[in-house]
Amino acid sequence: MNHLNLIIIVILLNLNLNVNSQNKKFKIHTISFYNLENLFDTENDPNKFDEYSPMMEIKTDREIVYQKKVKNMARVLTDIGTDVSKNTPAIIGIAEVENKTVLEDLINDSLLIDKNYGIVHYDSPDARGIDVALLYQKKIFTPLASSKHELKIYDDKTRERIYTRDQLLVSGNLDGEMIHIIVNHWPSRRGGEERSRPKRVAAAKLSKRLVDSLQVIDPYAKVFIMGDLNDNPTNASVKKALNAKKDKKDVKFKGIYNPMETFYKNGIGTNAYRDSWNLFDQIMITKPLLKKDYSSFRFYKAGIYNKNYLLHSDGKYKGYPFRSFSNSKFTNGFSDHLPSYVYIIKEIKKGDN
Repeated sequence: MNHLNLIIIVILLNLNLNVNSQNKKFKIHTISFYNLENLFDTENDPNKFDEYSPMMEIKTDREIVYQKKVKNMARVLTDIGTDVSKNTPAIIGIAEVENKTVLEDLINDSLLIDKNYGIVHYDSPDARGIDVALLYQKKIFTPLASSKHELKIYDDKTRERIYTRDQLLVSGNLDGEMIHIIVNHWPSRRGGEERSRPKRVAAAKLSKRLVDSLQVIDPYAKVFIMGDLNDNPTNASVKKALNAKKDKKDVKFKGIYNPMETFYKNGIGTNAYRDSWNLFDQIMITKPLLKKDYSSFRFYKAGIYNKNYLLHSDGKYKGYPFRSFSNSKFTNGFSDHLPSYVYIIKEIKKGDN
């Protein structure tokens, strides 16, 4: 990839940037998150409950289905953010993958292989056998440290341990700057939103502790908190436990900004249920990314990738995300979730590469 492809000349009136010059050059990167809806391999792992996965329910041509599923996921990742950045995402948070092998198949797909993505992945103790992970373009991002963080939660009646996804923390150098990414897949709403709420609040508190630990070392740490939270931006886990703010002006020192809340309040979501939209797939950022000094990377804008091909075009679920599996069959769709993304930009001074 030519490094110049990462550079865009931006007319500031269109970008609404608060600077004086009418013409500046900016470098731009996309950072995204996508729930891949049960990207499982075709083997029955005796150490996991993967027999409950949609892939295990496919009785014939399972390998063909798997290859199509991988190809469909690669198509989406190839498209996210490219209309502005002219490049696939620099960093992609991933949820609902079975293991590192499926990620290797994904990044080696013909649509993505030229981008030379790397993988950060740890096996989680999740009962369904699904993990979170991070993909990154090696030319743009260099991981310097990574760790998984266990979420200990218990059934409110039996007090038995519930095994769920670990949270993934990756710190590294993004095109010359240190950033930190926390990838989440919080506990589901099984049993009802109210009953399951404490589990997601506990997950939010774990994410907040990770952010706090980074800010102890560097109060100006640039942190991205992303994931399928199984909660909306207005739920207690996000609004109270993380104390994420909808408006930039309300974000205090060491605070968290959630650009997704505005989308949600405008009726835009990432997954649909019973004729209403949820926005479970969120990306939040810490205050240093909001500064108007574009000598280093700052937040530009957020989005939900909801192109028409990712949605049902007709029938009962018209307008819903076009999921991959339904009634134990492969639909040749994509995911029951839509991807979310943010753009970050940095001014290019004369003499910079």
